[in-house]
Amino acid sequence: MTNNHDFDAIIVGGGLAGALCGVALAQEGFSGAIVDAADPAVMRGAAFDGRTSALSYATVRVFKRLGLWGAIKDGAEPIRDILVSDGHARDRFRHGAVSPFHLHFDSRELGEDTPLGWIVENRLLRDVLFDAIEETPSISLFAPARREGATRDAGEASVTLADGRILRGALIIAADGRHSSLRAEAGLKVNHWRYPQTGIVATVSHEYDHEGVAQEFFLPSGPFAILPMTNSRSSLVWTEREETASAFMALDDEALEEEIAQRFGPYLGDVRLAGPRWSYPLAFHLAQTYITPRLVLIGDAAHAIHPIAGQGFNLGIKDIAALADVLSEARSVGLDIGAMTVLQNYQRWRRFDSAVLAFGGDVINRLFSNDLPPVRLARDIGMSAVGKIKPLRQVLMRQAGADLGRLPKLMARES
Repeated sequence: MTNNHDFDAIIVGGGLAGALCGVALAQEGFSGAIVDAADPAVMRGAAFDGRTSALSYATVRVFKRLGLWGAIKDGAEPIRDILVSDGHARDRFRHGAVSPFHLHFDSRELGEDTPLGWIVENRLLRDVLFDAIEETPSISLFAPARREGATRDAGEASVTLADGRILRGALIIAADGRHSSLRAEAGLKVNHWRYPQTGIVATVSHEYDHEGVAQEFFLPSGPFAILPMTNSRSSLVWTEREETASAFMALDDEALEEEIAQRFGPYLGDVRLAGPRWSYPLAFHLAQTYITPRLVLIGDAAHAIHPIAGQGFNLGIKDIAALADVLSEARSVGLDIGAMTVLQNYQRWRRFDSAVLAFGGDVINRLFSNDLPPVRLARDIGMSAVGKIKPLRQVLMRQAGADLGRLPKLMARES
């Protein structure tokens, strides 16, 4: 790690997106500083973040090409099938089967010997990324370190830390999350609304093997996702109405397990909590622009979407891979990587794609998070119809795999 305070890029935010961005840019030959107010030892702790990430098969190529997948793969559970169904919790508990109006995605239909994705604990991803940062001389980690200010002018950008250190570079990358202070300071406007929903996250162990099947079960209060993990465990991403989520969070383990069993049904046998539970308010935001002179937004600073499709982190990974391409190409022809003409290439590449997926997820959540009989009938018939059209199923699987459209080289298919 260098003590030099001059860098190509200064990344503000040392979470999953910021850390991965630092590693990706380092592979392209850029020097970078990563700044975060949290202590890395705390961020590595088991209590810091109990969530998992669904990594699409195209985004896993990024980890492979950065040399990180070898340290992740043993803790990653492949998704072989995805079942999407609609109904009520009581139906699952009584009958233990999905609705006849359901959608089934089978990885074998893609004609490739690869899963639809992998479920990985965020704690593992964070450990691997911090290890990589420590082993990369061109990345300097400033954490815990509080950012006090940032300046941007025609020639360079700088970040001032609370202890007086000044970090200078050609570009500041905002990876400081959905409440990005850098975005606010730059005056970048955001389309934003709160959902009347809370996300409850927990890990459970179960009696029977999940066989790599992920389930998205649409209840009137919102989607209830069962995501396969290693060692006969599953991650729950349970969307509940705000007014009832707090009551579920207050239950003791035994009572909460009974509620979970009502939603699981009997197909995985006995279900037990295998760790703490967390809850998060759910909201939508999409920055109206991702760039301003010498500042670029990535990850949740640019977009935060409903977890209904599990694509939030994948969107951020595609941001990072695209930005690495744009900056590398600019440098190869002698351009200033912080110039607006360069950053506009990144925005053209990423904002439309992000907006389509963000608004698509919003529409699906609104369509399915209700119990109006005519709406339920229409969406069930629609799911059943889609499930019978193989080419459409394959397109949807590739979309879920982040494998459509223009792909950055870190994500591109093997030639």
